[in-house]
Amino acid sequence: MGGVGSTVKEMFNLNEPPEVEDGHVRMVMLMKDNKPICRTRCVNLPHEVPNRWSITEFRPSQLCQQLALPQCMMHPEPENSHQRKEWKTFLHFLSKYKKVATVNCGDFHFYLLASEDFPKSTHVVVMYEMQMPPPESCKKTNITSDESAMKNLTGKFCQKVNGIPKPPFPSKRVSDYEDHNNCQLGEEVADNVCSTSLGMHSLHREKGTCHTMDDCRTSRFHRSSFERSTNTSYPLSNVDVLPKNFVRTDPSYLRTLGQTHAGWIFGAIAELVDNSRDANAIRLDLFVECLYFKKAGKKVPVLSVVDNGHGMSHNEIMRMLSFGHKQPEEDQDKIGRFGIGFKTGAMKLGRDVLVLTQTSTSRSVALLSQSYNANKEILEVPIVTYSKQGSFMEVDFSIQSEECVVSNFSAVKEFSPFNEYFIGEKFSLFGETGTGTQVYIWNLDEWGSNYSLEWIDVNSSDNTQQSQGDILIRSRRVRSRPGQLSQKVPLDYSLQSYLEVIFLNPRMQIYVQGSLVKSRPLAKCLNKTVRVSGEIMGRGIQLTLGRSKVEWERMNCGIFLYWHGRLIEAYKRVGGQVHNADMGRGVIGVIDVTSIMDSGPDGVLVLNNKQGFQDSEVYAKLEHWLGAKADEYWDNNFDNIDVKKRDDRYNPDHEWVQCNKCRKWRILPTDFDSKSLPPEWFCFMPPFNGKCQSLEEQVEQGVITISTRRSHYEVGQSNTEHGEHLAKKNKSSLNQHQSEQYSGGRHPKAQKFPEDGSEDYSSHTGDVISQLNWKRPRKGQRRRVGRSSHGR
Repeated sequence: MGGVGSTVKEMFNLNEPPEVEDGHVRMVMLMKDNKPICRTRCVNLPHEVPNRWSITEFRPSQLCQQLALPQCMMHPEPENSHQRKEWKTFLHFLSKYKKVATVNCGDFHFYLLASEDFPKSTHVVVMYEMQMPPPESCKKTNITSDESAMKNLTGKFCQKVNGIPKPPFPSKRVSDYEDHNNCQLGEEVADNVCSTSLGMHSLHREKGTCHTMDDCRTSRFHRSSFERSTNTSYPLSNVDVLPKNFVRTDPSYLRTLGQTHAGWIFGAIAELVDNSRDANAIRLDLFVECLYFKKAGKKVPVLSVVDNGHGMSHNEIMRMLSFGHKQPEEDQDKIGRFGIGFKTGAMKLGRDVLVLTQTSTSRSVALLSQSYNANKEILEVPIVTYSKQGSFMEVDFSIQSEECVVSNFSAVKEFSPFNEYFIGEKFSLFGETGTGTQVYIWNLDEWGSNYSLEWIDVNSSDNTQQSQGDILIRSRRVRSRPGQLSQKVPLDYSLQSYLEVIFLNPRMQIYVQGSLVKSRPLAKCLNKTVRVSGEIMGRGIQLTLGRSKVEWERMNCGIFLYWHGRLIEAYKRVGGQVHNADMGRGVIGVIDVTSIMDSGPDGVLVLNNKQGFQDSEVYAKLEHWLGAKADEYWDNNFDNIDVKKRDDRYNPDHEWVQCNKCRKWRILPTDFDSKSLPPEWFCFMPPFNGKCQSLEEQVEQGVITISTRRSHYEVGQSNTEHGEHLAKKNKSSLNQHQSEQYSGGRHPKAQKFPEDGSEDYSSHTGDVISQLNWKRPRKGQRRRVGRSSHGR
């Protein structure tokens, strides 16, 4: 029993502050902006003070060195390698810039200076003083005897230290900004943290009824003095004893986020494209360029994503770099919903990313880097923010300190191919009044001994087979889909092809390697277009079905499912398409499932990588409905038609062109050659010759087009006019022709009609047979038709 008791005595109580040895040593956690720098051991402190010191400001050290203030020593006692490194950085800053760090603890003011023999010595000289007299401005309605005793005891103590000189710096009232950050509970990560540590939460602070922070400090000092004199225990505030429990984010989590898009790297690029779309960007450029990286000693490829959206303020970029955020309520059409899209996308594409963003009133630079955080225990994201002062952008010291800016820019210059001059050059692309965001990613994802992405410039010598720049997946692998046998799916490995159909209603100009992506609205590029309406669990949906000549040649088919106008699933085979490679060949469906996949305040039924939907009841019923409608469309329009191949057999119902200014789609005349259009077309150009203010034409249901002229059609007659007119015109001749064939023992066959002097033809047995008026043969002798010889 004695052994157990002694063991229990030797155990530490983690809920109590460290014990004071011989009344002269105390463990203190030195902090800056609510983030720990290093745990320290203070020797010969004048009085018991809180065990957490927060640096409030930095001042020139000459002012303090000229005064004869009492001194004590502070030695480092780091808890981990991170604190050891932060302590060295702290001392180096004090020594290099000849600064003194100011700490206010109650009525005491401490001034921390680097030792004269730094870097040989790692301790800090602490000079201290006490402010006289203590203020008495706390709001108290009824003064108790305990409070009176505290006041008297404080007065006596102040008389003993009356010889302490006045503060070398003018005392000031704590600003509203500091008071807010120090007194509120559960605030966000501090904005002006030197190398911001994401995942760290603010500490609990004592909330009292004092008028100022100085008054609150005095109140805590009064209580502490009274407890020592009367041996009465009062509850201590969390700021004095216990920090709030928090969970740290390890830097290795960045690699884990990148695995979200491990199956398809274009899903990572789509995350960045979504951010530009949510920022209402009009133009987006994606390209890979090689930049010199001093740390690597060579040029490295850098993937650049540049848009002209509205940019991000300091709070918005902090929100983007945080892990998860509240789903948007102000704009329900935003694609970003989960708060991890940027991190998952960027960390799949490369190990390091630099973000430059500009609004009308601010600029920000942020570095999210696996290289910078290597061997660190807490994830750090350096951020530097500027604010507009007049016509110039100046460093915003209201949310960050000078040393923070210096440290963060040092990290950016060391771990990225950018320095302050190159960053200034990139910001100049926005102009003085422009806005937007630039994302640069390097240390790109690798495929064997090369990179996973392969880029081709317009004027590159490697661009021998295509006329426009593109970014390709090096493996050229096609994504696996149930029932799909075709290996010709360009959107699976060509960024140009993927971005052509990524949005249901494309309004943003996208350039890949300097080449404009020609948007392809699928619903407007189909033949025999049919729109089908229906309901899934009481929510209305509309499906557009049609047949695509291009997809027929590639042996592809399936449904394109969009959510909030963004492509989630492509070539999804449904119904008979899953089990029969020929059934539905070339049939494409387009549907927006926003109405049924937004489940309300509880969330959405889209996976967080935005490449699929959750397995749910509504999704299962949607699959069943799509399969039934696709099979019905195939049976009604194509299954009973036997045609031979012809170049123009499945041309779209209409050809469309998009204006580069208003981004509206215009229908081209049937006799207009779309290949003669310039790369950048506007509404005032032929053949539209109109204005951008004109309304956009909608898709109409089409008719199947087998050939430019079908069987027994007369030249010059359209497909839509051949019905009753042709039947009346050819009724007598067809009946006579049929009688002659039948009487001679011949049966009607599909007829061949040459077109334009060529030998190509198309046959349609159904059209000929449907026009013939068959008669049932009579029994007995054939009756003679004519006048009777004895008629009267």
